[in-house]
Amino acid sequence: MIIEKQIYICINSISQFICSLQNKIRIFVQDLIVLPLKFIVGTVKHLKRLVSLILMTVLFVCCSEEKDLSTKKETFVPQIDTLNLTNSIVAEKIDTFFSNRFKNGRFNGTVLYGEKNHIIYNKAFGYSNFESKIPLTIDSKFQLASVSKTFTSYAIMLLKQRGQLSYQDSVRYFFPDFPYENITIHQLLIHRSGLPEYMHFTDEYWLKNNPDSTITNKDVLDILIKIKPTASFRPGVRYNYNNTNYCMLALIIEKVSGMPYSVFMKKEIFEPLGLKDTEVYNKSIEPQNSHIVRGYIGRRRTANNSYQNGVVGDKGIYSSAIDMFKFNRALFEGVFVNKKDLEEAYKLGHEELRDNDNYGHGWRINKRPDSTKIVYHAGWWKGFRSYFIRDLASEKCIVVLTNRSNGGVLHLKELMELIGSLPESKDKNK
Repeated sequence: MIIEKQIYICINSISQFICSLQNKIRIFVQDLIVLPLKFIVGTVKHLKRLVSLILMTVLFVCCSEEKDLSTKKETFVPQIDTLNLTNSIVAEKIDTFFSNRFKNGRFNGTVLYGEKNHIIYNKAFGYSNFESKIPLTIDSKFQLASVSKTFTSYAIMLLKQRGQLSYQDSVRYFFPDFPYENITIHQLLIHRSGLPEYMHFTDEYWLKNNPDSTITNKDVLDILIKIKPTASFRPGVRYNYNNTNYCMLALIIEKVSGMPYSVFMKKEIFEPLGLKDTEVYNKSIEPQNSHIVRGYIGRRRTANNSYQNGVVGDKGIYSSAIDMFKFNRALFEGVFVNKKDLEEAYKLGHEELRDNDNYGHGWRINKRPDSTKIVYHAGWWKGFRSYFIRDLASEKCIVVLTNRSNGGVLHLKELMELIGSLPESKDKNK
């Protein structure tokens, strides 16, 4: 056991040394631009191979039998429980709010409300498939749409914490042919890059020539490089919510990790956090969407599986309400990404925006007069609407997932007021 512990410490120290060395090399290249990039990258790769050989030798000498010294994360198991809240004022108030909308045809979906590690309310309303009358369950998976951005920013924070990238890294550092100058990861995260919106220009530059093909993140990058659609403004000038930013962040995640976005998210985030109902849907990999829950537009018209469903990072993640609550708990407990980096993600990113309607690293932010914050994100895409709202002070959280565009429209102000009006819940048995 002592030898194993020493080896683990040795591995950890060498890993941190490598990450630190990579950062120093990166800063040296970006600031001075003296040494050829290929030579530096090659040197780091050779160094990694050398360290790997040394580690293999140490393990062979010190271990008399095969041991599993993998650095794979242990699965996070949040301590979640359900309070006995029969006749609870809190549960009744939430149920009344959504039941009335469901009865009036104004809601179809799932709702979960929790405080700290307690689930107070969790209920499904309506159908996942109106044609076959398949009912929704509390485990039903919904397209998160733009709420996916909270996971993408989490992945970037994870890589930053490992020393594999910096928020001040330019996009050109990863993609030398990228034609837009001086755009950083930080600017992508807070929507201050000025990049053109891919959801607009791909209709002209992709769909016309490829009517039956699915566009991917790489295809979007190729259009940006080859055609260079006009930028909205110079980087850093102002805020402009833009899906291209998170399309590019997903590409950076792939470049740094050496894995497809969907694989990285599964291996490094979903599985370690115990998110069993969460996955990335990419139409370019799976042309036919096999998810049971369908998105509906208008009066129950099935939404089409858009050619843009091959672009991920800005959208594309499917999840359940319970998995989103688990993710919420992982964030509060600082699992994998430490609380310092999370606090940075919740900082107001834009001086020109109001404190109660701002944006950070993948999160919208409502800073209240007492300086406490509600961080949240909403999403809409092809019949799906999603709401993920978290009160940082009270650790209250509400997740609302819907699959009807006209039966799932909720005002964020309503939901935030609902959370704010709820008294602290108590188990009636205590």
